[in-house]
Amino acid sequence: VQVVESGGGLVQPGGSLRLSCAASGLTFSSYGMTWYRQAPGKERELVASISSDGRNTNYADSVKGRFTISRDDAKNTGFLQMNSLKLEDTAVYYCQLVRGTVYWGQGTQVTVSS
Repeated sequence: VQVVESGGGLVQPGGSLRLSCAASGLTFSSYGMTWYRQAPGKERELVASISSDGRNTNYADSVKGRFTISRDDAKNTGFLQMNSLKLEDTAVYYCQLVRGTVYWGQGTQVTVSS
């Protein structure tokens, strides 16, 4: 099983990024997906989650209205669209897949800086 995040980078405040979570070696459509992030010196926190059928989503209060989680099961890929980025969104973003067993990606760095 492989879970690989991509799409991170350096962006100015107010900008946008789209993170991807590509999975292989499992039946992606059977897994719930959650994005977490961890800033330096802070604990890992939940950012957004989506159920395996895509019907239910959940967001941290700090990102509601700015971030959108989605999935394309045909491509075995999940996404996190991040708009109106703020300095405090700077962190390593991780994708987690869960169906009993938990799988994590290696993370992708998002840096919001002017």
